[in-house]
Amino acid sequence: MKVITITKKGLLMIFACVLIGAIMLTITTSTASQAIQTASAERLIPIYYVDTTEKVCSISFDAAWGNEQTKTLLDILDEHKVKTTFFLVGDWVEKYPESVKEISKRGHDVGNHSDTHAHMTQISLSEQKAEIENCNQKIESLINKPVTLFRPPYGEYDNSVVEVCNGLDMYCVQWDIDSLDWKDPTPQDMVSRIENNLKDGSIILLHNGAKNTPEALPLIIEAIKAKGYKIVPISQLLPKGNYHTEHDGKMVLDT
Repeated sequence: MKVITITKKGLLMIFACVLIGAIMLTITTSTASQAIQTASAERLIPIYYVDTTEKVCSISFDAAWGNEQTKTLLDILDEHKVKTTFFLVGDWVEKYPESVKEISKRGHDVGNHSDTHAHMTQISLSEQKAEIENCNQKIESLINKPVTLFRPPYGEYDNSVVEVCNGLDMYCVQWDIDSLDWKDPTPQDMVSRIENNLKDGSIILLHNGAKNTPEALPLIIEAIKAKGYKIVPISQLLPKGNYHTEHDGKMVLDT
């Protein structure tokens, strides 16, 4: 019978191999577990447009800074008998309370665009909630109506932002058509962009302070109506009931 003698050096090598193997197994198991958790985590998506067979859409305006054009926009909307949605920043509400009242008085939705136009994904959960609640309080004190619509500044969101919004019984709303009016395109360029992307349930993004928006707005309204679409505030576009949003942001009622 052959006797195998293991030296101290050999024992150390065996121990090292066993230790390395155990470490590699732990890393592999941990990585696999993280991959499974990531795959199972649900990505929450705001509402970009609505699932509908009706030829209906919404126009929305974000208001964060200037106010020179708001009355002009409201007058144009009155002239064309169109109701829309204005998303207001809390700081803007404080500066222009009479304009907030006028927007509501003329029959438009007044939505929440955060209190300070913060980067919502870069602040804590409690700060996210405060951004929304503080703006709601400022708006509601002026119009005596609950605020149910929230649009994240810069279009930035994550699961936390959507969850906070939903937890406050509000809809987190984005858009599926960006007019790019903030880049100062020509009015006709804005019209063409909207016409080419318009679909049932679309939500269109404009701004109350963009240079060419007042000139473009009548043309946009006429082009949308010429395609057979009715323009309604977002609160009327969104169907009531339990819903989910698909990967592209389409809001679909649960059956």
